[in-house]
Amino acid sequence: MGQHEHQHTHRHAHEHQHQHNSTDIDWAEMAEHLEEQAELFAPLYREAAAWVATRLPEPGLVVDAGSGPGVVSCLLADEFPGARVVAVDGSGPLLERARARAERRGLADRFGTLEVELPGGLADLDYPADLLWAGRSLHHLGDQRAGLAAFVERLAPGGVVALVEGGLPARFLPRDIGFGRPGLQSRLDVAEELRFSQMRAELPDTVAEAEDWPGLLAAVGLRNATSRTFLLDLPAPLPEPARAYALDSFRRRRNGLADYLDASDLSTLDRLLDPDDKTGLYHRPDVFVLAAHTVHVGTAPEAH
Repeated sequence: MGQHEHQHTHRHAHEHQHQHNSTDIDWAEMAEHLEEQAELFAPLYREAAAWVATRLPEPGLVVDAGSGPGVVSCLLADEFPGARVVAVDGSGPLLERARARAERRGLADRFGTLEVELPGGLADLDYPADLLWAGRSLHHLGDQRAGLAAFVERLAPGGVVALVEGGLPARFLPRDIGFGRPGLQSRLDVAEELRFSQMRAELPDTVAEAEDWPGLLAAVGLRNATSRTFLLDLPAPLPEPARAYALDSFRRRRNGLADYLDASDLSTLDRLLDPDDKTGLYHRPDVFVLAAHTVHVGTAPEAH
């Protein structure tokens, strides 16, 4: 799935909706989490979409490749009011949620879904895309370069690919939280990187690839590749949805990174997640959300 996004079961899951193939993640079970996360990050995605719109102001067809439950798909429909939007994902239950969201937002007349696996399923699109948005879905494909080339094959002349990949790990707490060893989140980042590398290594037909996203966009024939990073900055004191996101992030890390962390950091996480501990995440006044997502764009050549 894409955007939302993405803390999933690995680093980028993150924030961001994802494509669901070749992993052991049950994306449909995570639907509510994915929606809440994408809604929290909506200001960032709106800013990113507005930047993409300066490159391609009036696309006719916008495709959200790896759409998940469609939060970002609907934001793209808001940003491009003249476009038809198609949410593409491998999870039928998530696409049902996307259709329901579009209905609630009055977008149903120009909103469609396509249940296929990426990247080959994009061949089932009725028309080439003017804008193909892929929010943290490409890194779920073993051969990312081949996957990106498949995206480009479904692009109209002069069309734009927008990849959401990379950025910076989210931050929620000060370096020193008053107990445990300072620098907990930096160690969590290292553990996430190890787990992400393991996820990539276990994908079918995986190919090692330097994460030079503008370079990859250029390598598959796109022009004027460039990047921009967008910030989500929610300072303390947090509203409840943002605190819930922080709690969920730490809970998922505690469950998913146990094999990568030492006993002292696991003990610190347990204390942070204890609802009765006044120095934990449920009660701390200093919890914040600071996250950065990077969007990479490239443009297809015009037809001759």
